[in-house]
Amino acid sequence: MTLTRKLSLAFLLIAITAAAIVALSIRLTNATRLNQLVIEQQRADFAALVTDYYQQTGSLSGLDPFLRQINNNNQPPLPNQNNSNQPNPFNPQPLPSDRRNLFGFADTNGIVIVPLMPQFIPAQRVPNEILARNEPLEIDGVFIGTILSLPAPIDLTPQEKAYLDRTNQALTYAALGAAALALIAGILLARSLTHPLRALTSATEKMARGELDQQVEVKSKDEIGELADSFNRMSREVARANQLRRQMTADIAHDLRTPLTVIAGYIESMRDGDLAPTPERLDSIYAEIERLQRLVADLRLLAVADAGELRLNLAPLNLEHFLQRLAASFKLSAEQKGITLAIQADATLPDIQADESRLDRVLSNLVSNAIRHTPSGGKISILATRAFKSTQVDTYTSKQGRNTQYVVITVADSGEGIPASDLPHIFDRFYRADKSRTDADGASSGLGLAIAKALVEAHGGRIWAESEAGRGTRMRVELGAR
Repeated sequence: MTLTRKLSLAFLLIAITAAAIVALSIRLTNATRLNQLVIEQQRADFAALVTDYYQQTGSLSGLDPFLRQINNNNQPPLPNQNNSNQPNPFNPQPLPSDRRNLFGFADTNGIVIVPLMPQFIPAQRVPNEILARNEPLEIDGVFIGTILSLPAPIDLTPQEKAYLDRTNQALTYAALGAAALALIAGILLARSLTHPLRALTSATEKMARGELDQQVEVKSKDEIGELADSFNRMSREVARANQLRRQMTADIAHDLRTPLTVIAGYIESMRDGDLAPTPERLDSIYAEIERLQRLVADLRLLAVADAGELRLNLAPLNLEHFLQRLAASFKLSAEQKGITLAIQADATLPDIQADESRLDRVLSNLVSNAIRHTPSGGKISILATRAFKSTQVDTYTSKQGRNTQYVVITVADSGEGIPASDLPHIFDRFYRADKSRTDADGASSGLGLAIAKALVEAHGGRIWAESEAGRGTRMRVELGAR
């Protein structure tokens, strides 16, 4: 069963259940409420008749015969309170024809003067506790007696029964209508919910077939909209990663093909006797072999870092002395290009825990890149500064976070800079901002910054670049201090 059908049936079941509960509760209480309404109307009529009789006659004498005649729709004239032999010119209005004998009456002494069979017989004295449960009748604040009633339900007239039947029928139609509306609303809502899910399913199936760059239209801001948005981001990242993988494969093939072509050319010529195996030619072959070995070693290092298995030999390291040794190793290369190489370190620079050989590889790569891209007469600065980071306030204890000490190493050059479009990608593997440069030109294979990033992150630090085209580049490495 599809999700649309499940949701539609669920809405229908909820609507039918709710409508049935409401209809059943109304059906069960309808007769009782109608019963109470009839009794209240009849009591009001009875009280009005007794009050009218008392006000015209001045007493309750003859009330029972008078009510009996009224019940027979034969209303006699009321006796005159001044002369009982003369009829009273005033008579009450006739009562409705559906009046029923539902009430009796007891005078102020609790004596029954209007019987209500079988419980209240004429001249019976009604106990006080029963009188207290019935309704007293007062005229102008004067108590004249008690209206007596029986607790048993009354018999409804045919008209009242017909009214109940029509009410129950209307409730049935209303319940069926509510169920139909709920079914329609459930189908529409289910379709609106399942449409993006079907789109996501179709997109994932296309990704499984190799069409990785899939985007699903996001129309809502709810959880399904968030799911679609997350899928779109995932699809873009997967497509980008796949493109990088293809590019990396092509770059690896290119970087392997170049030295292999050189080696194969030399060996083939030597085998055919066209070239003699001189020491210079053998050195060239060996240099290409070393290039292959470095490339393989770099790829293996990245694979180990990706697996989280990169081992570091951490030890206390004095940064000032370390940077001086680093600058000394590049002093000759910088002087040959007419570049000024300077070091500046804070006097209070703390020691750090680092693998010296790994950190040397990171900074050597940054400095060699700076020398490569800085013109003659330019300047390269290696800066080391101390800084602090404040941790967040503890929300449970309201205590202020402590300051964490760390160092930032900056390699800044006055070279041509990095274009803004290339800056986010310079740490990608085999990425070259200058597409015209190749390894044969003396540039790296495109793995140097990727390896530097992996090594810095293995130390628990971070590395980033700040650059503007034509205004130089600043490569920064942040590491925690001891």
